[in-house]
Amino acid sequence: MLESIFGSSSEMPSQEAMAQAKLPLGYRDNCAHLLIPLNKCRSATFSLPYKCEDERHSYEKCQYEDFKKRVKEFDAQKA
Repeated sequence: MLESIFGSSSEMPSQEAMAQAKLPLGYRDNCAHLLIPLNKCRSATFSLPYKCEDERHSYEKCQYEDFKKRVKEFDAQKA
């Protein structure tokens, strides 16, 4: 179902994997495959901000790229 909304992604985790990782529904998007390891890193390192920098940067970059894609699609619909 998510693939039909967000587009097909080979990296998209299954619904079962996202439920097992206890991802809230609002975070089950195209970047969920990066959020799962980030949350595991955070829990393993007691959320120390400097321990999971690479994972956090990858997740935030994915979120930004997804945002830019949505803005581009919205602008195309307006035109």
